[in-house]
Amino acid sequence: MTKTILIGIVLISLGAIMFVRGRDTETPAIEYSDPVSEMLEDIREKHNFPALAAAVVVDGKIVVTKAVGFRKNGGTEKVMVNDKFHLGSVTKSMTATVAAMLVEQGKSSWTTTIGEAFPELKSEIHPDYLAVTLEQLLSQRSGAPGDAPPDLWRKAWAANGTAAEQRLAFIKDILARKPEAEPGSKFIYSNQGYTIAGVMLEKATGKTWEDLLRSMLFEPLAMTTAGLGAPASVDKVDQPWGHTKTLLSGVEAVPPGPGADNPVAISPAGAVHCSVGDLAKYAAFQMAGERGESKLLKAESFKKLHTAVADNHDYALGWMVLKRPWANGRALMHNGSNTMFYVIVWMAPEKNCAVIVASNIGVNEAFEGCDEVAGKLIEQYFGK
Repeated sequence: MTKTILIGIVLISLGAIMFVRGRDTETPAIEYSDPVSEMLEDIREKHNFPALAAAVVVDGKIVVTKAVGFRKNGGTEKVMVNDKFHLGSVTKSMTATVAAMLVEQGKSSWTTTIGEAFPELKSEIHPDYLAVTLEQLLSQRSGAPGDAPPDLWRKAWAANGTAAEQRLAFIKDILARKPEAEPGSKFIYSNQGYTIAGVMLEKATGKTWEDLLRSMLFEPLAMTTAGLGAPASVDKVDQPWGHTKTLLSGVEAVPPGPGADNPVAISPAGAVHCSVGDLAKYAAFQMAGERGESKLLKAESFKKLHTAVADNHDYALGWMVLKRPWANGRALMHNGSNTMFYVIVWMAPEKNCAVIVASNIGVNEAFEGCDEVAGKLIEQYFGK
Protein backbone atom coordinates (compact mmCIF):
# COMPACT_ATOMS: atom_id res chain seq x y z
CA MET A 1 0.00 0.00 0.00
CA THR A 2 1.20 3.51 -0.65
CA LYS A 3 0.44 6.97 0.58
CA THR A 4 -1.02 7.92 -2.80
CA ILE A 5 -4.45 7.48 -1.23
CA LEU A 6 -4.55 11.29 -1.16
CA ILE A 7 -5.96 11.44 2.31
CA GLY A 8 -5.99 15.23 2.29
CA ILE A 9 -8.41 15.18 -0.61
CA VAL A 10 -10.92 12.46 0.20
CA LEU A 11 -11.95 12.99 3.76
CA ILE A 12 -14.28 15.26 5.66
CA SER A 13 -12.15 17.61 7.73
CA LEU A 14 -14.63 20.13 9.06
CA GLY A 15 -13.50 21.19 12.49
CA ALA A 16 -15.75 18.99 14.59
CA ILE A 17 -15.80 19.87 18.26
CA MET A 18 -13.31 18.02 20.46
CA PHE A 19 -14.35 16.87 23.92
CA VAL A 20 -12.12 16.22 26.90
CA ARG A 21 -13.28 13.19 28.85
CA GLY A 22 -10.37 11.95 30.93
CA ARG A 23 -6.78 11.02 30.22
CA ASP A 24 -5.63 8.63 27.54
CA THR A 25 -5.57 5.04 28.75
CA GLU A 26 -4.00 2.03 27.13
CA THR A 27 -6.67 -0.29 25.82
CA PRO A 28 -6.11 -3.82 27.13
CA ALA A 29 -5.21 -6.63 24.75
CA ILE A 30 -7.80 -9.25 23.92
CA GLU A 31 -7.01 -12.80 22.82
CA TYR A 32 -8.59 -13.97 19.57
CA SER A 33 -8.44 -17.42 18.04
CA ASP A 34 -8.57 -16.76 14.29
CA PRO A 35 -5.65 -15.35 12.26
CA VAL A 36 -7.45 -12.28 10.87
CA SER A 37 -8.66 -11.19 14.30
CA GLU A 38 -5.19 -11.79 15.72
CA MET A 39 -3.69 -9.57 13.03
CA LEU A 40 -6.28 -6.86 13.65
CA GLU A 41 -5.66 -7.01 17.39
CA ASP A 42 -1.88 -6.75 16.93
CA ILE A 43 -2.31 -3.61 14.81
CA ARG A 44 -4.96 -2.19 17.13
CA GLU A 45 -2.61 -2.60 20.09
CA LYS A 46 0.33 -1.19 18.15
CA HIS A 47 -1.56 2.03 17.33
CA ASN A 48 -3.67 2.14 20.51
CA PHE A 49 -6.97 2.24 18.61
CA PRO A 50 -10.17 1.72 20.60
CA ALA A 51 -11.54 -0.64 17.93
CA LEU A 52 -10.63 -1.95 14.50
CA ALA A 53 -12.83 -3.81 12.02
CA ALA A 54 -12.41 -5.24 8.54
CA ALA A 55 -14.28 -7.09 5.79
CA VAL A 56 -13.09 -8.84 2.64
CA VAL A 57 -14.98 -9.62 -0.57
CA VAL A 58 -13.56 -12.32 -2.87
CA ASP A 59 -15.19 -13.19 -6.19
CA GLY A 60 -18.17 -11.08 -5.21
CA LYS A 61 -18.75 -12.92 -1.92
CA ILE A 62 -18.07 -11.69 1.62
CA VAL A 63 -15.47 -14.04 3.09
CA VAL A 64 -14.32 -12.05 6.13
CA THR A 65 -16.04 -9.79 8.66
CA LYS A 66 -14.08 -9.22 11.87
CA ALA A 67 -13.98 -6.63 14.63
CA VAL A 68 -11.66 -6.31 17.63
CA GLY A 69 -11.26 -3.94 20.55
CA PHE A 70 -13.69 -1.74 22.42
CA ARG A 71 -16.58 0.55 21.62
CA LYS A 72 -15.16 3.24 23.88
CA ASN A 73 -11.62 3.96 24.96
CA GLY A 74 -11.24 2.98 28.60
CA GLY A 75 -14.56 1.11 28.57
CA THR A 76 -15.30 -2.58 28.91
CA GLU A 77 -17.85 -2.99 26.09
CA LYS A 78 -16.20 -5.04 23.37
CA VAL A 79 -16.88 -4.14 19.76
CA MET A 80 -19.06 -6.67 17.92
CA VAL A 81 -18.80 -7.72 14.29
CA ASN A 82 -22.15 -6.10 13.44
CA ASP A 83 -21.33 -2.84 15.18
CA LYS A 84 -21.71 0.35 13.18
CA PHE A 85 -18.90 2.64 12.07
CA HIS A 86 -19.31 6.13 10.64
CA LEU A 87 -18.35 6.15 6.94
CA GLY A 88 -17.60 9.84 6.46
CA SER A 89 -16.96 10.64 2.81
CA VAL A 90 -17.65 7.11 1.57
CA THR A 91 -21.21 8.47 1.72
CA LYS A 92 -20.39 10.48 -1.40
CA SER A 93 -20.40 7.37 -3.57
CA MET A 94 -23.86 6.54 -2.23
CA THR A 95 -25.19 9.99 -3.10
CA ALA A 96 -23.71 9.62 -6.59
CA THR A 97 -25.20 6.13 -6.98
CA VAL A 98 -28.68 7.36 -6.06
CA ALA A 99 -28.20 10.18 -8.57
CA ALA A 100 -27.43 7.61 -11.26
CA MET A 101 -30.60 5.71 -10.39
CA LEU A 102 -32.68 8.87 -10.68
CA VAL A 103 -31.03 9.67 -14.01
CA GLU A 104 -31.99 6.21 -15.30
CA GLN A 105 -35.55 6.81 -14.07
CA GLY A 106 -35.70 10.10 -15.95
CA LYS A 107 -36.20 12.11 -12.77
CA SER A 108 -32.92 13.93 -13.20
CA SER A 109 -30.10 14.26 -15.70
CA TRP A 110 -26.33 14.48 -15.49
CA THR A 111 -26.66 17.79 -17.32
CA THR A 112 -29.38 19.24 -15.07
CA THR A 113 -28.10 22.63 -13.95
CA ILE A 114 -28.43 24.36 -10.62
CA GLY A 115 -30.46 27.07 -12.35
CA GLU A 116 -32.87 24.46 -13.77
CA ALA A 117 -33.15 22.65 -10.44
CA PHE A 118 -33.96 25.80 -8.48
CA PRO A 119 -35.74 28.22 -10.83
CA GLU A 120 -37.41 29.93 -7.89
CA LEU A 121 -33.98 30.84 -6.51
CA LYS A 122 -32.41 32.20 -9.68
CA SER A 123 -32.36 35.77 -8.44
CA GLU A 124 -30.56 34.67 -5.25
CA ILE A 125 -27.94 32.42 -6.88
CA HIS A 126 -24.63 33.84 -8.03
CA PRO A 127 -24.68 33.87 -11.86
CA ASP A 128 -21.54 31.72 -12.06
CA TYR A 129 -23.38 28.80 -10.43
CA LEU A 130 -26.47 28.79 -12.64
CA ALA A 131 -24.99 26.60 -15.39
CA VAL A 132 -23.21 24.15 -13.06
CA THR A 133 -24.42 20.59 -13.71
CA LEU A 134 -25.19 17.66 -11.45
CA GLU A 135 -22.23 15.80 -12.95
CA GLN A 136 -19.86 18.67 -12.19
CA LEU A 137 -21.03 18.70 -8.57
CA LEU A 138 -20.52 14.94 -8.16
CA SER A 139 -17.12 14.98 -9.91
CA GLN A 140 -15.84 17.84 -7.73
CA ARG A 141 -15.56 20.26 -10.63
CA SER A 142 -18.37 22.68 -9.78
CA GLY A 143 -16.23 25.45 -8.32
CA ALA A 144 -17.96 25.01 -4.95
CA PRO A 145 -15.64 25.88 -2.06
CA GLY A 146 -13.41 23.22 -0.58
CA ASP A 147 -14.03 24.58 2.90
CA ALA A 148 -17.32 26.01 4.07
CA PRO A 149 -17.00 29.73 4.80
CA PRO A 150 -16.51 30.04 8.58
CA ASP A 151 -19.63 32.12 9.12
CA LEU A 152 -21.78 29.61 7.23
CA TRP A 153 -20.20 26.72 9.10
CA ARG A 154 -21.05 28.34 12.44
CA LYS A 155 -24.55 28.95 11.15
CA ALA A 156 -24.88 25.28 10.16
CA TRP A 157 -23.90 24.17 13.66
CA ALA A 158 -26.55 26.43 15.19
CA ALA A 159 -29.29 25.64 12.66
CA ASN A 160 -32.73 24.29 13.60
CA GLY A 161 -35.47 22.65 11.58
CA THR A 162 -35.53 19.38 9.69
CA ALA A 163 -32.40 18.05 8.04
CA ALA A 164 -33.81 18.93 4.61
CA GLU A 165 -34.60 22.47 5.74
CA GLN A 166 -31.11 22.91 7.15
CA ARG A 167 -29.55 21.64 3.91
CA LEU A 168 -31.60 24.00 1.76
CA ALA A 169 -30.71 26.99 3.94
CA PHE A 170 -27.02 26.01 3.82
CA ILE A 171 -26.81 25.67 0.04
CA LYS A 172 -28.75 28.90 -0.52
CA ASP A 173 -26.05 30.69 1.43
CA ILE A 174 -23.28 28.88 -0.47
CA LEU A 175 -24.85 29.56 -3.87
CA ALA A 176 -25.34 33.23 -3.12
CA ARG A 177 -21.58 33.70 -3.08
CA LYS A 178 -19.08 33.57 -5.92
CA PRO A 179 -17.64 30.08 -6.53
CA GLU A 180 -14.11 29.39 -5.34
CA ALA A 181 -13.08 28.71 -8.94
CA GLU A 182 -14.62 28.97 -12.37
CA PRO A 183 -16.98 25.99 -12.68
CA GLY A 184 -15.45 23.17 -14.72
CA SER A 185 -11.96 24.63 -14.57
CA LYS A 186 -10.40 22.59 -11.78
CA PHE A 187 -10.85 19.85 -9.20
CA ILE A 188 -11.82 21.09 -5.72
CA TYR A 189 -12.78 18.44 -3.18
CA SER A 190 -15.96 19.91 -1.73
CA ASN A 191 -18.50 18.67 0.78
CA GLN A 192 -20.52 21.74 -0.16
CA GLY A 193 -20.77 20.59 -3.78
CA TYR A 194 -22.11 17.20 -2.74
CA THR A 195 -24.63 18.85 -0.46
CA ILE A 196 -25.90 20.97 -3.36
CA ALA A 197 -26.22 17.77 -5.42
CA GLY A 198 -28.14 16.08 -2.60
CA VAL A 199 -30.62 18.95 -2.41
CA MET A 200 -31.04 18.81 -6.20
CA LEU A 201 -32.04 15.14 -5.85
CA GLU A 202 -34.51 16.07 -3.11
CA LYS A 203 -36.02 18.75 -5.34
CA ALA A 204 -36.29 16.34 -8.28
CA THR A 205 -38.14 13.68 -6.29
CA GLY A 206 -39.95 15.47 -3.48
CA LYS A 207 -38.28 13.04 -1.06
CA THR A 208 -35.59 13.66 1.51
CA TRP A 209 -32.04 12.54 0.84
CA GLU A 210 -32.33 10.20 3.83
CA ASP A 211 -35.47 8.56 2.41
CA LEU A 212 -33.83 8.19 -1.01
CA LEU A 213 -30.86 6.34 0.47
CA ARG A 214 -33.05 4.08 2.57
CA SER A 215 -35.46 3.16 -0.22
CA MET A 216 -32.99 2.96 -3.10
CA LEU A 217 -29.87 1.51 -1.44
CA PHE A 218 -30.17 0.35 2.15
CA GLU A 219 -33.37 -1.66 1.81
CA PRO A 220 -32.69 -3.28 -1.60
CA LEU A 221 -29.16 -4.26 -0.50
CA ALA A 222 -30.36 -5.50 2.92
CA MET A 223 -28.02 -3.09 4.65
CA THR A 224 -29.89 -3.53 7.92
CA THR A 225 -27.32 -1.69 10.06
CA ALA A 226 -27.19 1.40 7.82
CA GLY A 227 -28.30 4.72 9.24
CA LEU A 228 -27.33 8.37 9.55
CA GLY A 229 -25.13 10.25 11.96
CA ALA A 230 -23.11 9.03 14.94
CA PRO A 231 -24.04 5.37 15.52
CA ALA A 232 -24.35 5.21 19.33
CA SER A 233 -27.37 6.25 21.40
CA VAL A 234 -27.09 9.22 23.74
CA ASP A 235 -25.73 8.20 27.16
CA LYS A 236 -25.19 4.61 26.04
CA VAL A 237 -22.27 2.54 24.80
CA ASP A 238 -24.51 0.42 22.59
CA GLN A 239 -22.34 1.14 19.51
CA PRO A 240 -18.81 2.43 18.95
CA TRP A 241 -18.15 5.99 20.07
CA GLY A 242 -16.00 8.23 17.93
CA HIS A 243 -12.61 9.35 19.24
CA THR A 244 -10.24 12.23 18.68
CA LYS A 245 -6.67 12.77 19.78
CA THR A 246 -5.42 15.85 21.58
CA LEU A 247 -1.93 16.86 22.61
CA LEU A 248 -2.93 17.27 26.25
CA SER A 249 -5.16 14.28 26.86
CA GLY A 250 -4.42 11.66 24.22
CA VAL A 251 -7.27 9.53 22.88
CA GLU A 252 -10.61 11.10 23.80
CA ALA A 253 -14.01 9.46 23.49
CA VAL A 254 -16.66 11.77 22.00
CA PRO A 255 -20.05 11.23 23.70
CA PRO A 256 -23.04 10.67 21.41
CA GLY A 257 -24.93 13.89 20.89
CA PRO A 258 -24.73 17.11 18.84
CA GLY A 259 -20.93 17.18 18.74
CA ALA A 260 -20.49 13.54 17.71
CA ASP A 261 -20.87 14.26 14.01
CA ASN A 262 -20.79 17.11 11.53
CA PRO A 263 -23.91 19.27 11.03
CA VAL A 264 -26.77 17.53 9.23
CA ALA A 265 -26.60 20.29 6.62
CA ILE A 266 -23.79 18.41 4.85
CA SER A 267 -25.21 14.88 5.19
CA PRO A 268 -25.03 14.02 1.45
CA ALA A 269 -21.26 14.49 1.69
CA GLY A 270 -20.72 12.21 4.66
CA ALA A 271 -23.25 11.06 7.26
CA VAL A 272 -23.87 7.32 6.75
CA HIS A 273 -22.95 4.67 9.28
CA CYS A 274 -23.13 0.88 9.01
CA SER A 275 -21.28 -2.33 9.87
CA VAL A 276 -18.26 -3.39 7.83
CA GLY A 277 -20.34 -6.35 6.66
CA ASP A 278 -23.03 -4.09 5.22
CA LEU A 279 -20.38 -1.88 3.65
CA ALA A 280 -18.98 -5.05 2.06
CA LYS A 281 -22.44 -5.74 0.59
CA TYR A 282 -22.36 -2.27 -0.91
CA ALA A 283 -18.88 -2.82 -2.38
CA ALA A 284 -19.96 -6.16 -3.85
CA PHE A 285 -22.97 -4.41 -5.39
CA GLN A 286 -20.73 -1.77 -7.00
CA MET A 287 -18.50 -4.43 -8.58
CA ALA A 288 -21.40 -6.66 -9.66
CA GLY A 289 -22.97 -3.67 -11.33
CA GLU A 290 -20.00 -3.28 -13.64
CA ARG A 291 -20.64 -6.85 -14.78
CA GLY A 292 -24.26 -6.12 -15.56
CA GLU A 293 -25.36 -8.20 -12.58
CA SER A 294 -27.41 -5.58 -10.73
CA LYS A 295 -31.13 -5.06 -11.05
CA LEU A 296 -30.86 -1.62 -9.44
CA LEU A 297 -28.68 0.09 -12.01
CA LYS A 298 -27.37 -0.59 -15.50
CA ALA A 299 -23.76 -1.45 -16.22
CA GLU A 300 -23.34 1.77 -18.23
CA SER A 301 -24.30 3.79 -15.18
CA PHE A 302 -21.76 1.97 -13.01
CA LYS A 303 -19.14 2.62 -15.67
CA LYS A 304 -19.90 6.32 -15.47
CA LEU A 305 -19.70 6.29 -11.68
CA HIS A 306 -16.34 4.48 -11.84
CA THR A 307 -14.64 6.43 -14.64
CA ALA A 308 -12.47 9.46 -13.90
CA VAL A 309 -14.04 12.55 -15.41
CA ALA A 310 -10.80 14.23 -16.49
CA ASP A 311 -7.65 12.68 -17.92
CA ASN A 312 -5.45 14.68 -15.58
CA HIS A 313 -7.20 13.67 -12.36
CA ASP A 314 -8.30 10.46 -10.65
CA TYR A 315 -11.73 11.42 -9.31
CA ALA A 316 -14.83 9.87 -10.84
CA LEU A 317 -18.28 10.23 -9.23
CA GLY A 318 -17.72 9.43 -5.56
CA TRP A 319 -14.69 7.19 -6.21
CA MET A 320 -10.98 7.64 -6.79
CA VAL A 321 -9.72 5.64 -9.79
CA LEU A 322 -6.15 4.44 -9.21
CA LYS A 323 -3.70 1.96 -10.73
CA ARG A 324 -2.57 -0.94 -8.54
CA PRO A 325 -0.79 -4.15 -9.60
CA TRP A 326 -2.70 -6.24 -7.05
CA ALA A 327 -5.96 -5.08 -8.67
CA ASN A 328 -4.84 -6.15 -12.16
CA GLY A 329 -4.60 -2.47 -13.00
CA ARG A 330 -7.63 -0.43 -11.98
CA ALA A 331 -8.58 0.02 -8.33
CA LEU A 332 -11.45 2.07 -6.92
CA MET A 333 -10.99 3.71 -3.55
CA HIS A 334 -12.60 6.15 -1.20
CA ASN A 335 -11.96 6.87 2.43
CA GLY A 336 -13.81 8.98 4.91
CA SER A 337 -13.69 10.52 8.34
CA ASN A 338 -15.96 12.78 10.33
CA THR A 339 -12.74 13.43 12.35
CA MET A 340 -13.86 10.87 14.97
CA PHE A 341 -14.10 7.68 12.87
CA TYR A 342 -12.19 6.49 9.82
CA VAL A 343 -13.02 4.01 7.07
CA ILE A 344 -11.41 3.05 3.79
CA VAL A 345 -12.77 0.98 0.90
CA TRP A 346 -10.54 -0.58 -1.76
CA MET A 347 -12.14 -2.40 -4.71
CA ALA A 348 -10.50 -4.36 -7.52
CA PRO A 349 -13.31 -4.66 -10.11
CA GLU A 350 -11.32 -6.85 -12.51
CA LYS A 351 -10.74 -9.35 -9.68
CA ASN A 352 -14.19 -8.79 -8.14
CA CYS A 353 -12.53 -8.33 -4.76
CA ALA A 354 -12.69 -5.63 -2.08
CA VAL A 355 -11.26 -4.77 1.31
CA ILE A 356 -12.88 -2.54 3.94
CA VAL A 357 -11.16 -1.33 7.10
CA ALA A 358 -12.71 0.85 9.81
CA SER A 359 -11.81 2.33 13.17
CA ASN A 360 -13.52 4.56 15.71
CA ILE A 361 -10.77 7.15 15.88
CA GLY A 362 -10.16 10.12 13.60
CA VAL A 363 -8.25 9.98 10.37
CA ASN A 364 -4.86 11.41 11.28
CA GLU A 365 -4.38 8.71 13.88
CA ALA A 366 -6.22 5.93 12.03
CA PHE A 367 -4.64 6.19 8.59
CA GLU A 368 -1.41 4.30 9.16
CA GLY A 369 -2.95 1.40 11.06
CA CYS A 370 -5.90 0.98 8.67
CA ASP A 371 -3.53 1.17 5.71
CA GLU A 372 -1.44 -1.58 7.29
CA VAL A 373 -4.50 -3.79 7.75
CA ALA A 374 -5.65 -3.20 4.16
CA GLY A 375 -2.20 -4.10 2.84
CA LYS A 376 -2.07 -7.37 4.78
CA LEU A 377 -5.57 -8.40 3.72
CA ILE A 378 -4.92 -7.53 0.08
CA GLU A 379 -1.74 -9.58 0.08
CA GLN A 380 -3.48 -12.51 1.75
CA TYR A 381 -6.67 -12.58 -0.29
CA PHE A 382 -5.86 -10.91 -3.61
CA GLY A 383 -2.23 -11.82 -4.14
CA LYS A 384 0.47 -9.28 -4.96
